[in-house]
Amino acid sequence: MPPLPPARLLDRVRFEAQRHRLSPRTATTYAAWVRRFVLFHEKRHPAEMGAPEVTAFLSHLAVEANVSASTQNQALAALLFLYRAVIGRELENLDSAARAHRSPRLPVVLSRDEVRRLLGALHGVARTEATLLYGCGLRLLECLSLRVKDIDIDRNQVLVRAGKGDKDRRTPLPRSLVPTLREQLDRAKRLFDGDCREGFGRVALPHALVRKYPGASREWAWQWVFPASRRWRDAASGEEHRHHEHPTVLQRAVKLAAAEAGFAKRVTCHALRHSFATHLLEDGSDLRTVQELLGHSDVRTTMIYTHVLNVGPLGVTSPADRL
Repeated sequence: MPPLPPARLLDRVRFEAQRHRLSPRTATTYAAWVRRFVLFHEKRHPAEMGAPEVTAFLSHLAVEANVSASTQNQALAALLFLYRAVIGRELENLDSAARAHRSPRLPVVLSRDEVRRLLGALHGVARTEATLLYGCGLRLLECLSLRVKDIDIDRNQVLVRAGKGDKDRRTPLPRSLVPTLREQLDRAKRLFDGDCREGFGRVALPHALVRKYPGASREWAWQWVFPASRRWRDAASGEEHRHHEHPTVLQRAVKLAAAEAGFAKRVTCHALRHSFATHLLEDGSDLRTVQELLGHSDVRTTMIYTHVLNVGPLGVTSPADRL
């Protein structure tokens, strides 16, 4: 018999999110929005409420909390999932909710010299990770969750598994990074061998692969390229595993490196991905190719990088330069 769903509301949200194959981060985010929705209506159960209460909550987010359009859409997606997957009914007539205004925003892009200075201010593993972000156009978690089998040095490519939208894609591996990447793989291998000698060495596998391939969790090919410095204990099984490096480690390193380089712009890890796309377009790559490398579903998302090329907005040269 299938397992019974949990009794508590937030546990049921997480249970249904897992059953619908949503990512753990999405499940956590949805549960947080459901909790906020319940507290906003003075702890009334959502089954006793409906579209009017959801409309009031969304209007509160837009008018009083002054959230962005993407944040309000995230809350709406969480509540639609709550009523559809957990409570078992559809919400209708949500058009009357006040909607947050979506303003166009241009990405922060570094020049090639700024990228060079930023990478020069980084050291060790952080520099290798940041170079992958820029050289492959990876998102932060896509980089940190790379496994050994995803790095194909012979074919100079990186395979991104289950990226945003649960999509796989390939992206070029910088040849200049190969020696450094081999050193990082050697360090990860020594750490893995040490864990195995101590009776550990198991790594978390996606979905049900741990049952399909029982021995894969202790195979070198499935280990993280950037493992964490400490092991963690699974509360359910009591086993110790080693996860990949936490995102905040690289985020702090990039922030400190940007301050050391003296940048007057806000530099994040994602700015390196923006720079990857912009520099490819400047080098003559077509928009469709850049869309594939970035993993965008819609080419209109990729087109935003045409507005930040170094020839000026919309590719126009200032007339003052012709005087």
